Amino acid sequence: MTQPTKGIHRRQVLAGAGVAAAVAATGGIATAAQAADSPASGWDHECDVLCIGSGAAAGTAAVTALAAGARVMMIEKMPILGGTTAKSGGVTWIFNHFIFREQGIDDKKDDALRYTVRYGYPRQYNPESPTLGLDENRYRVVEAFYDHGSAAVDHLRELDAVQFKQFRLFQVDKPAPDYADHLPENKVPTGRALEPATGSGSTQGGGSLASQMHAYLKAKAVPILTRTRVTRVIKDASGRVIGAEAVQGDKVIRIKASKGVVFGTGGYSHNAALCDVHQPAVYGSCSTPGSTGDFIPIAQEAGAMMGNMGLGWRTQVVLGEALKTRGIGLGAFVLPGDSMILVNKYGKRVVNEKRDYNDRTQAHFTYDPAHEEYPNHLMFMLFDERSIDAFGGAFPFPANKGEQPHLIEGQTWDEVFGKIDAQLAGWTGRTGGARLAPEFAANAKQSVASFNAYAKKGVDPEFGRGKYLYDREWHLLFSARRAGTAQPANPYPNNTMHPFAAKGPYYALILGPGTLDTAGGPQINANAQVLAAGGQPIPGLYAAGNCIAAPTGQAYLGAGGTIGPAVTFGYIAAKHAVKA
Repeated sequence: MTQPTKGIHRRQVLAGAGVAAAVAATGGIATAAQAADSPASGWDHECDVLCIGSGAAAGTAAVTALAAGARVMMIEKMPILGGTTAKSGGVTWIFNHFIFREQGIDDKKDDALRYTVRYGYPRQYNPESPTLGLDENRYRVVEAFYDHGSAAVDHLRELDAVQFKQFRLFQVDKPAPDYADHLPENKVPTGRALEPATGSGSTQGGGSLASQMHAYLKAKAVPILTRTRVTRVIKDASGRVIGAEAVQGDKVIRIKASKGVVFGTGGYSHNAALCDVHQPAVYGSCSTPGSTGDFIPIAQEAGAMMGNMGLGWRTQVVLGEALKTRGIGLGAFVLPGDSMILVNKYGKRVVNEKRDYNDRTQAHFTYDPAHEEYPNHLMFMLFDERSIDAFGGAFPFPANKGEQPHLIEGQTWDEVFGKIDAQLAGWTGRTGGARLAPEFAANAKQSVASFNAYAKKGVDPEFGRGKYLYDREWHLLFSARRAGTAQPANPYPNNTMHPFAAKGPYYALILGPGTLDTAGGPQINANAQVLAAGGQPIPGLYAAGNCIAAPTGQAYLGAGGTIGPAVTFGYIAAKHAVKA
């Protein structure tokens, strides 16, 4: 870890209005050459609240602290702003938000907490317990998400930093169902997802959300340093965090933060060493390259208590793409197609293929103690000409076959299966030697035959595919029919299932587990304060977003299930820091 240079040289002083002028001249982004003053105390910059990162968590914290009258500074290690938020759809999942209140929908706290804990902590959930089976701190964190989420959104709206609207599935013009809409604890199963009122949509929503926050900060001349990597926090003699040390190129700088330091620096999906320990089966991630877990060693050095380090927001990935580059463009979120199934190395279906990405990917991690193996470590997506023609262009189906170099095609299933195993043979050194079992072909053909019978009846007795609202309505979004397809509409009673064609060609893709980003790290309390090893808060140190142990446990509650808590706890952190 980089240490301070011995004796900090005096630099050009850009105090007071001079700092604001320098920042404004570059559109609000200060470069290394525009470093602020270096007073006798040894600080290169001084502020009240230092926000590290530039996505939803740090952006909300910065906007909130600034609006409360604090002097704010933002630091981002990457050359561009926004983090993984900017790559996302920008959807923000919030309980009891303003649209519900306008519509008279009562999103009750007791029900909301039961849904969150039942889904996020299923092994601990106890409906008879006053903390629903959780320890007091984790329960209070869940409670804080409910208590402050809608207030955070309202505050951004009142400041005109970001305006929101309800996220709707445009094919059916309905509010989006939660990812566990079917759980009996979920009393308001649709409509909690919000998105930016301007610039919404999967290709620009997250960029719009982040950039609107940045525009608010820039308009008020908040210094924002890019290409600046924080390496440690600085404490005073009492143990309070009073600032941070960072590296800009070959220069070390020290920033004083009199009220608090807020980390919103993302997960560690692109830190291979950390993933080898805590996420050993992750092949690739949709997160931006800056997600290298910088906060984890910083927090450990500061004496932080680690929460669950194995948490992550999951998605399946096309294995060949992820082996080529860990930073993938897209995950296989909601699998397209109706004449399509997933099978494991034994040729057996193991999951509802239309389940949401976070939950479906969990099926990869099932351990078989009788054979000392993970039989679902890789999965094989089997489909026919109907699916690739009707839904081509819906990832991972290519619009044109040549666009997907890892697509396997054969005139018969046996030809497809042979090519699957040949593809696996080329990757054995990177997949733990994964190969198809001898009985794969026979079992896979039987899986297809069974599925065909289920599709004709419209009922999947094995995994309930299409039983719940989520399956049916998100299928419409991610399996929109391709313009010009020769395939007829699905005439069967369950729109998520259609029998496979009796003759080829047939196709396959090999899928592995990946992440949108990890969600493990230090434990926070209900004030977004990072906890020390003994359970007490570390004064002056706050965190939100994917750099901490997820407030909602393993549950991705609905679309925007990561950004909603990030916005909420960024808001909570700023409010608490300013008052401290």
